[in-house]
Amino acid sequence: MKEVSSVFWISVIICAAVVVWGVVDKDNLNTVTDNATEWISVNFGWYYLLIIMLMLLFCVYLIFSRFGKIKLGKEGDKPEFSLPTWFAMLFSAGMGMGLVFWTTAEPISHAFKSTPIAEPGSDAAINDALQFSFFHWGVHAWAVYGIVALVLAYFKFHEGSPGLISATLEPLFGKKSMRGPAGILIDTLAVVATVVGVAATLGFGSAQISGGLAFLFGTPATFSMQLVVLIVATILFIGSAWSGIGRGIKYLSNINMGLAGVLLIMLFIAGPTLYILNMFTNTLGNYITDFFEMSLRLTPLNEGNRGWINAWTIFYWAWWISWAPFVGIFIARISKGRTVKEFMLGVLVVPALVCFIFFAVFGVSALNLEQNGIAKISEFSLETSTFGVLAEYPLGTLMSFITIFVVAIFFITSADSATFVLGMLTTRGHINPANSVKITWGLTQTAVAAIVVYFGGTAGLQNVLIIAALPFSVVIMLMGASFLKQVREHHRMRKDKN
Repeated sequence: MKEVSSVFWISVIICAAVVVWGVVDKDNLNTVTDNATEWISVNFGWYYLLIIMLMLLFCVYLIFSRFGKIKLGKEGDKPEFSLPTWFAMLFSAGMGMGLVFWTTAEPISHAFKSTPIAEPGSDAAINDALQFSFFHWGVHAWAVYGIVALVLAYFKFHEGSPGLISATLEPLFGKKSMRGPAGILIDTLAVVATVVGVAATLGFGSAQISGGLAFLFGTPATFSMQLVVLIVATILFIGSAWSGIGRGIKYLSNINMGLAGVLLIMLFIAGPTLYILNMFTNTLGNYITDFFEMSLRLTPLNEGNRGWINAWTIFYWAWWISWAPFVGIFIARISKGRTVKEFMLGVLVVPALVCFIFFAVFGVSALNLEQNGIAKISEFSLETSTFGVLAEYPLGTLMSFITIFVVAIFFITSADSATFVLGMLTTRGHINPANSVKITWGLTQTAVAAIVVYFGGTAGLQNVLIIAALPFSVVIMLMGASFLKQVREHHRMRKDKN
């Protein structure tokens, strides 16, 4: 492991310390993260909303600006992957199993358990349920990924810089600063945020797989079962990462999007088809109409609604930020040869639309059951709500089996993408990190995921995400400023030459 940087060792030590802390005194770790999360949510809720909105506006500006024609690479570079494969890979890495986990659980919660505005169970609450799900999984999330990915791709393929977060900030702070302690700090922050973000997702995935197995076969839904799922999945995703980005990750992403598509079509046909179409159309209109109001909503005079915003919107914004270095580097790696405009349109629009379709089909199918008194989906746990919905429709058992496979493959593609990215970040930007480095990060992610699930379950995962995201959000804004400075300088130089 001669090629590893000091970032590798510092990051591994930090992650190991968290694991040991969780093993030795999980209650203390839980208390500390609870207190930190509450403090951040209360004092920085406004900051999360404003900064995500600024990121989205920045992405839209780039699409229509004079920089839209800039290629993420040299003049003659062509895209390495076809458009369908590119979409499949970025979607699998960017949303993955989180989408399958929340497509039923979130709308049901918003409608019948913890509503954003209206009375639980009312028609208004049911309308809001899908609308806020669209909001949380729409263009805001992809704007965060888009900025990080764009800046990394530009500096890596256009400027020839190392594939590191710190390298993108050199126009602002200079090479000397970014290749010294300050750069090490920034890259370490990116690594830790990535490990936390992916560990949270692995936690959700293991919970849903073990929950699905318990629902279908009566296996124990315990921490031990989740640990078994994590261990098996770790072996599989390390094997996929070993085979490289052009083989394992590419093939698994394509297979999984195909399986997810089959599952979507099956439920669309078996479920309340017309109701799904009507709700999708109506919600899309409401999402567009109320876009800015939802984006900046904090309800300072209503404590109950503010608590909901902290638990859902702030959590999601933190989740997207904590995933940004991982997803950003991965999307940058697969986006060589595309223009800024093509890249931004592809990253912002297509994945968001796919998310909306998934939420409409799964979410409305769940809402329909509870509205009509067929099944109390709100009484299911987050992990088993999807399986509870599928059981009420024709071919439910078959769809449940497909769901477990989809979650499992999303689990593998997210994790093996992350091991690849963590390898890049800790080997001075090497685009093909050594297998020993990838294995180390695969095992580290699983250990952190196991500890976080052990000490706090879903609440613990949310706490760690919100804490990790706060400092990295500043880095993302600096990356955007650095990119603008660099492309403006190049534009000015071209004008002077002409």
